Amino acid sequence: MFPGGGALERLPLLVGRARALEIILGSDDFDADTAAQYGWINRALPDDDLDAFVDTLARRIASFDKPDLAEAKRLVNRRTLPLAEDLVETQDMFLSVFGWPSLQERGARLRRRAREVGADFELRFGHYLADLDDE
Repeated sequence: MFPGGGALERLPLLVGRARALEIILGSDDFDADTAAQYGWINRALPDDDLDAFVDTLARRIASFDKPDLAEAKRLVNRRTLPLAEDLVETQDMFLSVFGWPSLQERGARLRRRAREVGADFELRFGHYLADLDDE
């Protein structure tokens, strides 16, 4: 199974091809500091600092002229967002994968393993996914 919803198109634009392959193919969990270092997120902040940061940023952006903001966003978006046809192609492939026998069999094993492990399964999904083939 691979990510749907545009992740395959957007992630390489954010982090580069090599890191996108590591993230997608490795299916591992990443902490916020690593995600920030990779450029996957803008920054990692302690929870206590988040509200003040967002409030300050929102107030600053709101103080600028709306046409200027819209034009800046348009110009940035033209080079950083995937093309619609690429999104459609990936979504079509994503949906077709559900019919693959190998995915259905692996899905049954994943559901069985999730019942055995409990809540930790979702928290460490990449770990359990990798260990599934060892069974």
